[in-house]
Amino acid sequence: MQQGKTEGPLTDLAFSQLDLMPKVQAGVEHAGFTHCTPIQALTLPPALKGLDVAGQAQTGTGKTAAFLLVIFQRLLNDEDPGDGRQPRALVLAPTRELALQIYRDAELLGKETGLKLGLAYGGVDYEKQRAQLQEGVDILIGTPGRLIDYFKQHVYHLKRIRTVVLDEADRMFDLGFIKDIRYLLRRMPSADRRQGLMFSATLSYRVMELAYEHMNNPETLKVETESVTAENVHQSVYYPANREKLPLLINILRSVPEGRLMVFVNTRAAADRVGRTLGANETQAAVLSGRVPQKKRQSLLKKFHDGEIRVLVATDVAARGLHIPDVSHVINFDLPQDAADYVHRIGRTARLGARGEAISFACEDYAFHLPDIEAYIGYSIPLENVDPETLPEVIKPPRRPPKKPHAQRSRKHRSSGHRSGRGKGGPRNR
Repeated sequence: MQQGKTEGPLTDLAFSQLDLMPKVQAGVEHAGFTHCTPIQALTLPPALKGLDVAGQAQTGTGKTAAFLLVIFQRLLNDEDPGDGRQPRALVLAPTRELALQIYRDAELLGKETGLKLGLAYGGVDYEKQRAQLQEGVDILIGTPGRLIDYFKQHVYHLKRIRTVVLDEADRMFDLGFIKDIRYLLRRMPSADRRQGLMFSATLSYRVMELAYEHMNNPETLKVETESVTAENVHQSVYYPANREKLPLLINILRSVPEGRLMVFVNTRAAADRVGRTLGANETQAAVLSGRVPQKKRQSLLKKFHDGEIRVLVATDVAARGLHIPDVSHVINFDLPQDAADYVHRIGRTARLGARGEAISFACEDYAFHLPDIEAYIGYSIPLENVDPETLPEVIKPPRRPPKKPHAQRSRKHRSSGHRSGRGKGGPRNR
């Protein structure tokens, strides 16, 4: 395994030294990139030569740009591009948010290449996505379920794939997508006839088993760091009583005059409660959870990205795959139940060398997860004290009207005489 280490967010390797094609280099310059991050410096030289690569690095270190540049270079050099109707590169992502982010990065970096991009993920735009793929794409980006759906309908095929990328491979296992991944990989040209690129926060045994099974002798490249978490994140933990959590959160938010803040909770109900309470206390916040429809989710993320909303309350559906600049604070309103999720959450701040702050609440319900988190990251998180006397009074949000139970609604409907299968006073339909 080849390893690299650097003291800063960038290395001495300039993109201009990589012999990128002019159209690819133009995209790099358009994005404002000059020098490679550590994972880019490790993976780009062998990958641009056509070698398979399995790369490990912390989130927010530039992995997306690394594999996109390789794809652009390879496809532009393709001696047999075909008729332009079938994808020649496939990028697999575990979440809709990550797939969309990769697509946007590809639009930026590939602006001058002329390559056609396709996007396929669940929740929205089924027919629109289908029509886009039917028109023909060079690079197809998406989540496994929707990709397989279109594949089985013969909207596209995988016989011309030159490069396949598996992003956040460890997350694919966590979400149970590995059978779907194997299904797609087995329908592409064999590993010796295509290039495989895999990126993961951890190159665990199961991830490497997948790499060796479906890649051609991949080079294993790892960015070594002093700690599991990013060095530029200042971490702290409070021990509030449950009733003190909301006042403490509001107090912290009021003390941070600028920047974007992400507040993580463990359940959708908690996300809704925190979001509504913040709104009642003059703090506008967007709520992102699995309950939010995809179109609304994208709209909220855009407003947060553009700075129209300062605070994003989220469950772990947003813990990975989002690249939002200038997130100054991550607040774990609920400590995560999985230690690895703690690292993914606080990785939303201090991206690409910036500084950030991660504040955690070890409350009555979740404090017992703290020892596992500290064992995972390898050190104790500094303790901050809560002074109840300094906490503000919290205005409770108005109560929502209770929903009528389904049984009551059904009885009311039936009492109007419109019973299923028969009209008022009429015979039963058999």
